[in-house]
Amino acid sequence: MTSSPVLLHDLLDRAAERAPRAGALSTTGASLTYEEFARASVRLAGRLHELGVRAGDRVVVSAADGLGTAVLVFAVSRLGAVFSVLHEEVRGGPLEHVLRDCEPVLLVSDDPGAGRTADAHGVAFRHLTDLVRDALDQRQPAPAAPPEDPGTLAVDPVCLIYTSGTTALPKAVVSTHQQVLFAASAIHDCLAYRADDIIFCPLPLSFDYGLYQLYLAALSGARIHLGTAAEAGPPLLRHLERTRATVLPGVPSIADRLAWLVRRSPDSLRHLRLLTNTGAALSESTLSALRQALPRLRVQVMYGLTECKRAAIMPPDGDLEHPGSCGYPLPGTRIHVIDDDGRRLPPGEIGQIVVRGPHVMAGYWRRPELNAERFPRVDGLFPELRTGDYGWVDDEGFLYFSGRRDDLYKERGFRISATEVEAAAHRVEGVTSAAVLPPAGRRGAVLVVVGDGVSADAVREQMRQHIEPFKIPRRCLRTDALPTNGNGKVDRKKLAAWAEAADNPTLSAK
Repeated sequence: MTSSPVLLHDLLDRAAERAPRAGALSTTGASLTYEEFARASVRLAGRLHELGVRAGDRVVVSAADGLGTAVLVFAVSRLGAVFSVLHEEVRGGPLEHVLRDCEPVLLVSDDPGAGRTADAHGVAFRHLTDLVRDALDQRQPAPAAPPEDPGTLAVDPVCLIYTSGTTALPKAVVSTHQQVLFAASAIHDCLAYRADDIIFCPLPLSFDYGLYQLYLAALSGARIHLGTAAEAGPPLLRHLERTRATVLPGVPSIADRLAWLVRRSPDSLRHLRLLTNTGAALSESTLSALRQALPRLRVQVMYGLTECKRAAIMPPDGDLEHPGSCGYPLPGTRIHVIDDDGRRLPPGEIGQIVVRGPHVMAGYWRRPELNAERFPRVDGLFPELRTGDYGWVDDEGFLYFSGRRDDLYKERGFRISATEVEAAAHRVEGVTSAAVLPPAGRRGAVLVVVGDGVSADAVREQMRQHIEPFKIPRRCLRTDALPTNGNGKVDRKKLAAWAEAADNPTLSAK
């Protein structure tokens, strides 16, 4: 009888034991069975061990190669080490911050420039393609386990996920094997992926919901196809049909695009049975269009944070019975809301959302003061997560999201900090003030800057030296002064009204 998984890589090994020849992982140009996937991760673990990676060490990977990154994730787990997957566009200052913060023994990337950054910080560097080439060669002899048993425990950390916060620099959420396995299993209980499913994942593995698709696939025995950003664009419908996808994990921008595409091809996607959504709420028009064009499609909306992965998931099409809700707490977890003094509020009253359960992560890497604020122990109980988000719970326990307390927002599937974006704009020569308007309705994020001798186009271009391009708002406006309120703070309501009334809402300078 197959034992239950204890460590992260056990998920892959159990799947390989159940169905070794079943398809596990694919990209447009390559594919692996579960047996090949597991063997490759063992080979790579041996290679990493030769490079000096040991239990507790950190390994950072930033690459566009999803298949190689997936193999690396499980290889690092086998050594009892800790991985951190960064978006491929994390370069320059943001990458330097990560290297200083988590002090990895190895940086793996497919960007040669990352090697120079690693060298400047005394970190070993390997190109991902070179590192995994031999591991993926199935002609190699049967792999042996790494030379040393690291003695890894379920309570040991396995992953650092860097996420934007209310400071200008990203912070890392620490996840242990135990927490990741509980979260993945609880999510799987709600979503019920099947062994015959084909998951088309257009989300990068640096996005934790994209990363968790690997775990959900292994739990169910499904095959996951790692899509690219290009495949998630206008050709999305064609790639879904080509892969015969049955499950699409998405964010609102992907669901909106799918709804537009299926309106033009109403007889398409006969295989797609499930769409899951995270990042922000789906619009009613998108949901209606999808259900009209794809009557077999079921939709499950969710609410979550990196700090607990998922907090609530709606039953399939449950939004029809509970409109406006983002779901019911995961099995084995609890959600309640509190007032500003920390007192629990009754159903129907809006307060800060608090999450409790084994899926609440271990805290932030080297951030003791922030841990005390966000992960307090109440009455000596296990830490709870004070999300900083506001909402309410109804009499049946369904959660309704009202808004965020801080400056975090989601756009294009990424969690972004307005403070981080504003800090990058301030580093551009000539900019004296900057403010970000988070997305609202159909309007995307807007950056408003004050400065002399610099155009809006130039601001956006020069910001690429200080922040990842996907975090830079697509719309930038320039003004003579930012409106302020009586406290001297930026009056964002007035600023939003001014931005909407601007004659030229595209990237242009005054």
